[in-house]
Amino acid sequence: MTPLRLAVAGLIALAVAMGIGRFAFTPILPMMLSDGVVDLQGASWLASANYIGYLSGAAALTLQPMLWRRLGWRAVDPPALVRVGLVATGVLTLAMALPLDWTWPTLRFAAGLASALVFVYSSGWCLARLAAMGRASLGGMMFAGPGAGIVASGLLAHELVGLRRTAADAWLVFGIAACVLTAFVWRTFKTSTGQGGSGRTSTIAATARSAATTSAPQGPPVEHGRVEVATLAFAYGLSGFGYIVTATFLPVIARAALPADSPWLDLFWPIFGAGVIAGALLATRVRVSGDLRLVIAVAYVVQAIAIAIGVGVPTAAGFAVGSLLLGLPFTAITYFALQEVRRLRPAHVAATTGLVTVLWSIGQAAGPPMVAALLRGASGNAGIAFTRSLAIAAAALVVGAAIFVFSSRAWPRQRAAAAR
Repeated sequence: MTPLRLAVAGLIALAVAMGIGRFAFTPILPMMLSDGVVDLQGASWLASANYIGYLSGAAALTLQPMLWRRLGWRAVDPPALVRVGLVATGVLTLAMALPLDWTWPTLRFAAGLASALVFVYSSGWCLARLAAMGRASLGGMMFAGPGAGIVASGLLAHELVGLRRTAADAWLVFGIAACVLTAFVWRTFKTSTGQGGSGRTSTIAATARSAATTSAPQGPPVEHGRVEVATLAFAYGLSGFGYIVTATFLPVIARAALPADSPWLDLFWPIFGAGVIAGALLATRVRVSGDLRLVIAVAYVVQAIAIAIGVGVPTAAGFAVGSLLLGLPFTAITYFALQEVRRLRPAHVAATTGLVTVLWSIGQAAGPPMVAALLRGASGNAGIAFTRSLAIAAAALVVGAAIFVFSSRAWPRQRAAAAR
């Protein structure tokens, strides 16, 4: 297997898991509202079901290695579980086309679980294999997968709207696309037995060893204090809360502000995805020196400005610029935050990564219910509810940026280096 084929397979897996399993709901939502099969409050809870599923999956996968060791079970095989997650994503997406609305919350929850499964195991396994091949830099291509999935799903939904197809048709098309893409990478995600270890623990360990060899100073690892780690985790959680209102409701927000005949209504979501792709490639290829917490703070501010542009300049140009700016730091925030995790807890990377991911997922899951609550408070006025929701989201990002700046002052990197 060539490194390029592996990186492309990782890209496609993440495109299916995130672009379809997680975020296909966003471009399809306007179609569901138009068909009258769901209202905005119901849509908020459907979105939350998916995000809670992702949260549950992330939490379970964090605890899985410990439980497996205690129970004496054999290590899991990451590629096999990627296959399971990809098949589940396709089947669950197809099932959303059925006129059984009482099953939709369960289907969206399960899709969130599947996307967490694929994200954790595909990214960990592919990164470890690429590092073993000496081509770790191709990981940047892989992490463009979510953005690629968002662009593709957004453009596909745009075409379906133009053809006046129903939401059920869209779910059916997206489910078929997920199945076709799964078949395309099926042979790449074959058993890892005898190929550098199996199981998530060995995969993470291999990735951590590679990172330590290339970037960490020699000598015993220095573990930072719990307060510093908790500060990072809380600030990172605000990122999940800050972006999710736009990421869930962007096409609906645009429809509330722009003329109904605007050709741009369904294109802001693909523009967001294009920003995610560009940000992923930049974050993983550009060398950043200095305190990464300040870099993350700048990324938070960029996203807050992006949201403010959409609220303050509710035009096609404003939404386009805001969507692009919101997507650009999306991967960079995660990429740099996980480097901070490795710096703070070099001996407990997996557990700490699980902690910050869970808090990010909690922040993400809290966004749609907030919109539903504000809709009730605004007597169903979507414009007022969205404006208030976006203002709160932007404020959360500013608070998160301030926390990272405070953290850099309270716990300077120089002091940590001196301790070594």
